[in-house]
Amino acid sequence: MAATNSMAGKPHSLPAALILFVLLLVFLHSPRAVSSLDAYEALQEFNFPEGILPKGVTGYELDRETGRFRAFLNGSCSFSLEGGYQLKYKSTIGGYVSNNRLTNLSGVSVKVLFLWLNIVEVTRVDDEMEFSVGIASASFPIDNFYECPQCGCGLDCVTEVRTNPSPSVSSI
Repeated sequence: MAATNSMAGKPHSLPAALILFVLLLVFLHSPRAVSSLDAYEALQEFNFPEGILPKGVTGYELDRETGRFRAFLNGSCSFSLEGGYQLKYKSTIGGYVSNNRLTNLSGVSVKVLFLWLNIVEVTRVDDEMEFSVGIASASFPIDNFYECPQCGCGLDCVTEVRTNPSPSVSSI
């Protein structure tokens, strides 16, 4: 004998809709939810200029709850900047980001004299960017970071592109 159910023949849409709604809320509040921002725009949300990353970031991950991030390049990248500084980026850059502060950085180093030192923290104070290698730090005006450097040639690529229609740019 078949049991009778007063709900028989009626769709059980309320529980299904409730489950769908809860799953949607979990996804939207998930720290790994897909964002429409690129890595440079995400940096700007934390009050950093986009030029602290080189051109060519292919993707990033950001956990908004903890601030943990990773940015990805096609490969390692190096270039020289005005003042004799040489910078090197690994293919993955990581650390923690909060408003005006990047900490526990990995994947970025600067050549000081004959030594390569890891940049471990970047702090924005008003219109200055302070870069720390742990034992020492240096500050630079923020307007030095409004433009993204390019792997191989830094900021000199912009001049070459304007004067030479087919510049030779290499990634390391």
